Order: sequence, then structure tokens, then C-alpha cells
Amino acid sequence: MNLQGHKRVIISGGGTGGHIFPAISIANAIRKEDPSVEILFVGAEGRMEMEKVPAAGYKIIGLPVAGISRSHLLTNVPVFFKLLRSLRLAKKVIKDFNPDVVVGVGGYASGPLLREAGKLKIPFLIQEQNSYAGVTNKLLSKKASVICVAYDGMEKYFPARKIIKTGNPVRQDFDNLDALKDEAVSFFGLRKGFPVILILGGSLGAGSINDCLACEIGLLKDSDCQWLWQTGKFYYEKILRQVSESYTDNISVHGFIDRMDLAFAAADVIISRSGAGTISELCLAGKPAILVPSPNVAEDHQTKNAKALADKDAALMIPDTQVCRNLVKEAVRLVADRNRKENLSENIKKLAERDAAKRIAVEVLKLAGK
Repeated sequence: MNLQGHKRVIISGGGTGGHIFPAISIANAIRKEDPSVEILFVGAEGRMEMEKVPAAGYKIIGLPVAGISRSHLLTNVPVFFKLLRSLRLAKKVIKDFNPDVVVGVGGYASGPLLREAGKLKIPFLIQEQNSYAGVTNKLLSKKASVICVAYDGMEKYFPARKIIKTGNPVRQDFDNLDALKDEAVSFFGLRKGFPVILILGGSLGAGSINDCLACEIGLLKDSDCQWLWQTGKFYYEKILRQVSESYTDNISVHGFIDRMDLAFAAADVIISRSGAGTISELCLAGKPAILVPSPNVAEDHQTKNAKALADKDAALMIPDTQVCRNLVKEAVRLVADRNRKENLSENIKKLAERDAAKRIAVEVLKLAGK
């Protein structure tokens, strides 16, 4: 344990916004509870966290870790050597920074960092966002001090005595969205008085959603709606070119939206993937949502997330295979149905978990003080 007076915390993980922004929320909550705490992030080289974490005001160190390919096994040889280097570097980072506690939020970098923390007898906390647990977190849970979860029934993956249900931390407070409406419309260059449909495919984008809307640009252009479209960076240039060629002014295209509070404030209806972090934010935003679960995730957990809301009449769900056939017309129909929108909005608000980041921060500081 560090003996220099103030506490030190390492937060590890990343890869996508679904890991990064909750991690930043936890860091902000720790700082709010105790401004003297020193916080260091550890992420994966070349991944999104190496940009977003410094932008949030925190130092980050990158590990050369990469994911395993299940379809091309021969490509995993370099991955193995990167893992060995990452474990060595993780050990050095821990010894140099001398943390009181380590937090893992998921993503490539969490594994090596938490494994080395466990070997060095440093307490660590796992923040599990999903209703299922991946292999890495299940293995790490044996040495974890605390496991913060967002769903009931996680005893089937983790030791029950270590589990604390906190909910998933989100980026910011979405309670004042109505007051931000005018600012949001102006910020995105939208027109007052016309309904806005917000499209989110996650920080990296969603191929099926993007392809569907790109094929239907004529319908989007001719609708009475405005379309605020986060494409993800990989799709941005192509979609911007397609939209520009259509000479339409009711489609606003963005590779990534930093001001998600303003995006939610502008939206009358939201189209989104259904990752755990996204679901938590949608519940706090309280806007009518159409969920399109990604089929490319472990144990099809996004379908389970979306179905949990759809079964409570808190969101609509469209399977990925039906996107091209149903998504645009369903979105336009929902925008025009005031009663349906109000009902979905009321029901999704009931599922909101508030103060998750603060609850996790309190657990982190408890461990740091032991």
C-alpha cells in the first residue's frame, strides 16, 4: 500500500465507448468524493480510450494488448506475444504507480492489469456491466475483492459474497434534457418545430443500421423528420458523401457525438443498439427508443437487454435481420404516435438506476482505505 498520504487508484479497460465512458464516470465520482485521489488509467494502445481519457483530464498508459481471433487462429501468435509484453508492462505500471486499489471495467487492458494486481496482493474491483459475465471476468473474480453489477442473478457467475448491485455508471446527468432542447437544436444545426430521430450504433458504429438508412436516404429526405445520425468513425466518410450527394438538409451526419446530453435533448425518438451501458443511459434519458440488438456479441446479450425493456413496454425491439424491412417506417410511425411515445417514455424512466458511479466510487475508496 502507498504510504504517501493520498490514495492512488488505477482504472483499467476500454476499447469501446461502452467501457470508456463508464470508466470516466467512475473516475469523476471518485474525485468528487475525494479530490486528493490520484487516478491513472491503463488502456490498450491504438484504442479509443487513448484519445477520450486524456480529453477528460486523466493520464493514461497504453498496453500492447489485442483481442483473440476465434475465426483465424494463426493470427493469434502475435496476440500471445503482445499479451506477455502487456503482463510485464502491467506489473511495471503497478509497481511504479503503487496503487491502493485497481478497478477493471472490461476491455482488452483489464485482464493483464487485474491479473498482475492480484499476484501483487493489491485489492481490485470488477465492474461488470452485462447480464452475463465473460470468461476473463469469471476467472478474475476468484481474486477480486468486490464485483459491482447491474443485474440480479449474477451469483451464477461470481461468488455471491463479493457482489454488490450498483447499476451501470453513465456519462452524465440526463435529468435536465427538456431545458436543453433549444440549445441542442441550435448545436446540431437542426430546425425548430420538426421532430428529431437520433440514430446511435455505438461508438464504433453499427453496419446494419447504417446500411439500412443509407439505402433509404430518399425516404429520410422526404419524411417530415430530421435525422441526427451518429455513424461511427469507420462509416462516417462514406455516409457523409452519400448524404451530401442527395442534397438534403434534414439529415445531420456525425462520426461521433461528444455531447450526448444534447443529442438526447434534441431527440424525439432514439434508434440504438442495446449494449448494457447504452440501455442505462436510455433509461435515464427517458426518451422513446427503438432497439436493434447487435448479433455479433457474446451469448446474444444485447437481445436479452432489449427484450427486458420490450417486455415491460419500455422500448420497441427490431431484430437485426429485420432492420432493412422495418426500421425506417417504424421510426416514422412512432414519431407521429404521441400516445405511444408518452407510454414508452414513462415506462423506460421507471427502469432508471441513478447514482451508480457514486456507489462504485464509495466501494473503491473503501478498498483503498483498507
